[in-house]
Amino acid sequence: MRVLVIGGSGYVGGLVLPILSKHHTLRVFDLRPPAGNVGEHFEGDVTDLEALARASEGREALLYMAMGNKSFASRDAATSAFDVNVKGVYLALKAAREAGISQAVYTSSMSVYDGNLMTRYFPDEEVTPDARNLYGFTKRLGEEACRNAAREGNMDVNALRLCFPTAEEKWLADTRRGTPTLATTAGDVARVLLAALEYRGGFQAFTISGDYEQKVMNMSKARRLLGWEPLARPRE
Repeated sequence: MRVLVIGGSGYVGGLVLPILSKHHTLRVFDLRPPAGNVGEHFEGDVTDLEALARASEGREALLYMAMGNKSFASRDAATSAFDVNVKGVYLALKAAREAGISQAVYTSSMSVYDGNLMTRYFPDEEVTPDARNLYGFTKRLGEEACRNAAREGNMDVNALRLCFPTAEEKWLADTRRGTPTLATTAGDVARVLLAALEYRGGFQAFTISGDYEQKVMNMSKARRLLGWEPLARPRE
């Protein structure tokens, strides 16, 4: 599949694109080139509709991975967060739809929920997102842009609420049996991205984490619809 990856030069892209590039032909839309030989680079800003339209030409699916500024102390944090997590999502989906792309995946975040996630239990994806901080609030608005595209543009859009994507070795070094973890290995994140690029069901949100015992997050929806669950396990 020919996939347009928006924001693929960031941290998460560096973890997963080497894996995704083995399965799909990638075009990375970002202000700077991605690390490694993962695909074609198309320089552009997510607020530039014309650049997004050009980048969307000839693609079969959209993967939106760009993230706004998480530094709440930054003076331009509000502008960055809304530009990337809301406006950029809306424009990317618009450009994709006009280019004939009907399949999209949005890397959302469990940050759409407020507070310390380890002190809550999430029985399913119907728990109403309630984040009030800038990043979490704009990420949940991004999900609404995806929902709107599915309703108004007849697109299939899967929003993956990721939890702390982490390099494999770091995850193995930090994780202990019997101690719940939410961090998700790069391999498990890549696997769910591949599954989400194939699944068509209108708008769907999925809880995605490395909580393999599901003590904090019930991920039965991802298992049922995507055939995915975290496979990483701590060393003995």
